Amino acid sequence: MTRQVRLLLFFVAVSVRFVFAQVSYSIPEEMAIGSLVGNIAQDLGLDIQRLKAGKARIYTGENTQYIELDKERRLLVIKERIDREALCGQTTPCALDFQIILENPMQFYSITVEITDINDNAPVFKNTEMKFDISEIAQIGSKFVLEKAVDDDVGVNGLQGYSLSISDILILNPYKIGSNRNLEMVLKKPLDREKQDRVMLVLMALDGGNPQLSGTIQIVVNVLDANDNAPVCHQTDFKANIKENSLKETVLTTVSASDADEGPHGHIQYSISNFPKGAVGLFDIDKDTGEVRLIGKLDYEKFRHYEIDVQASDQGGNKDVCKVIINVLDTNDNRPAINIMSQSSTISENVEPGTVLSMINVQDPDSAENGKVTCDLDDHVNFKIKSTSNNFFSLVTDSKLDRETASQYNITVTCSDEGVPSLSSTVTLTLQISDVNDNPPIFDKSSYDAYIVENNTPGLSIFTVKATDADWNQNARVSYILEDSSVNGVPVSSYVSVSADSGVIHAVRSFDYEQIKDFQFLVKAQDGGSPPLSSNVTVKILIQDQNDNPPQVLYPVQTGGSVVAEMVPRSADVGYLVTKVVAVDVDSGQNAWLSYKLQKSTDRALFEVGLQNGEIRTIRQVTDKDAVKQRLTVIVEDNGQPSRSATVIVNVAVADSFPEVLSEFTDFRHDKEYNENLTFYLVLALAVVSFLFITCLVVIISVKIYRWRQSRILYHSSLPVIPYYPPRYSDTMGTGTLPHVYNYEVCRTTDSTKSDCKFGTASAQNVLIMDPSSTGTMQRLQHKKSILDEPDSPLEVRTTETKGNG
Repeated sequence: MTRQVRLLLFFVAVSVRFVFAQVSYSIPEEMAIGSLVGNIAQDLGLDIQRLKAGKARIYTGENTQYIELDKERRLLVIKERIDREALCGQTTPCALDFQIILENPMQFYSITVEITDINDNAPVFKNTEMKFDISEIAQIGSKFVLEKAVDDDVGVNGLQGYSLSISDILILNPYKIGSNRNLEMVLKKPLDREKQDRVMLVLMALDGGNPQLSGTIQIVVNVLDANDNAPVCHQTDFKANIKENSLKETVLTTVSASDADEGPHGHIQYSISNFPKGAVGLFDIDKDTGEVRLIGKLDYEKFRHYEIDVQASDQGGNKDVCKVIINVLDTNDNRPAINIMSQSSTISENVEPGTVLSMINVQDPDSAENGKVTCDLDDHVNFKIKSTSNNFFSLVTDSKLDRETASQYNITVTCSDEGVPSLSSTVTLTLQISDVNDNPPIFDKSSYDAYIVENNTPGLSIFTVKATDADWNQNARVSYILEDSSVNGVPVSSYVSVSADSGVIHAVRSFDYEQIKDFQFLVKAQDGGSPPLSSNVTVKILIQDQNDNPPQVLYPVQTGGSVVAEMVPRSADVGYLVTKVVAVDVDSGQNAWLSYKLQKSTDRALFEVGLQNGEIRTIRQVTDKDAVKQRLTVIVEDNGQPSRSATVIVNVAVADSFPEVLSEFTDFRHDKEYNENLTFYLVLALAVVSFLFITCLVVIISVKIYRWRQSRILYHSSLPVIPYYPPRYSDTMGTGTLPHVYNYEVCRTTDSTKSDCKFGTASAQNVLIMDPSSTGTMQRLQHKKSILDEPDSPLEVRTTETKGNG
């Protein structure tokens, strides 16, 4: 027996010790009960005393326990017979996942045991005999589809090949295991019913195990007269998608075939010739119309894909096989199952945040989004639930507890999947709080996240922080103070203010998501006692994006004069990658989620565009009749409301050589003239840009010198100083990110220089209209805006502070 062990350890320090480790083993199937899997104590570095004192046990949830823990020998051993085929079918790799849980302190370890295949299944045919009625006028090279064998083993132990008994009339067409081709028998020489009216053959299927196993089926060929046309399926593959909760008698698809013969020899009947594993009793076909119907109950969790061979036969014995591919779509039909692995019923009120109260395992057998589970708590600011690993959650304390506020908590945990509609389950945990003596002001959360949409109005109420004090009267009177800090070198008081009485946080300025996405600061709650007690809380302001930027196409680059084309050989098959449209959006979130659509195309039947990745691929075989010059127009849209878009032209050349492309796309005389003109325009543009840059630099320096001299004159004069507030701009088309400007009065006391702001109406408003594609101009304006936000001189800073203190 070959056993592989992989050990992966993670350690996380909390108030109650919590250890996560993962060990992997590999064993063959069909091992005897009691066989050794691995020395788990040695692999995890645990001794026998720890296993016994910690009441070590294996947790498998609702799954069958195939492996048990021998605590005396510190070994994992086989408890139940393991049949890999019954456990996993054709799925590889096949593994058992379970956990080992220890207590005092609480620990758990994830164990993965990979089950490897042994050659315990021979290839098997569904029937013992296949009969073929073949006309004596059948053409040499005619193909006859044979029944495939099924081997439940996988890999080298699975089905590896076929052999046909020696015959000078019929031979086996070469067949590659794993392909979608049919297993076929080919006519080698003409049939003559008068000489031989029956041919007997034996088809053998072989696997690759050691020793090698095989299965056989008898082939009986009856030679018939005068039916020289076989049915032909209109399509090789018929595809159907069906939800697992579909009702019986639902029509999946209709198989169609035609026969050039007339009369009885041209009448086609349909039948299912090969049922894959798990499909028996689920599907049926109307023998006359070819309608494939659902007659059983589908279960996505058991089988997700079926490939059924439908045989089209005429009354003369000729046949063709059409493949019906059925994909089962998952529906959210399973609720999450919540299992409490361990729970603490009593806890002291002075425990540190992050203390583990309970360990929860949640299982949902659905797949994809329907099987993704998230757990939330109902109305509990003192606790939170964290995901420790896949489908394992820990209930932990999130802030300081106060028994004077609540001596008991009924914590309701709701676990929901992400299906549509979502299914959920709940469980309620009761927690008793033991008392200690502490009564400073307490915030209802250990930290706050507040959201505000960019381009907001100054003075807007963003969020409210709240603290309570279990004391009474003056000692319980709580005041809120904004702690001194800076954001990007600027005092936080220039961004937000907090009301001393209510704890309401106001925006002092208008925010721009493209300049600042988030910032955080501290708010102190202080009571009126002597000496006063206080506590701080972190508030994080997250600026939310507006869809004010359209997508920008990075590739292919749209040139003005020359034609750039992607070349596709005429030998290109279905799915050939032609090129990829690459675009970005400077917005974020769903405003930056891009989708690609084919708006126009020379031949819509030849190309398609990936909705999410922008890949342009062929959707059919390229032929010689396809035009060399193909022009595609792709539109790129973001997911904002309203959405913004950009278009890109993609030229495609369908050709096998460059001369053929050049003859279609290029005019050499035009290129020469274009290149000469391009050089002239580049030189001219460089000269203009250099002149404009030098002019702007001189103007900026002159303005700075003039304003500095003015500030010096005001500083030495006795005239009253009026602060200067630079104007701001707002884009009326919804594409800009610069906010309105508002004048405001600062009402301050000697103790709260950053507490209260009174906002007035806008004193001026200017409109900047620009082309949405001119992103460079917008970036320069945003840079100038950040410069204008700074004080122009030391005199202006001093003047503003003097006004606030007065």
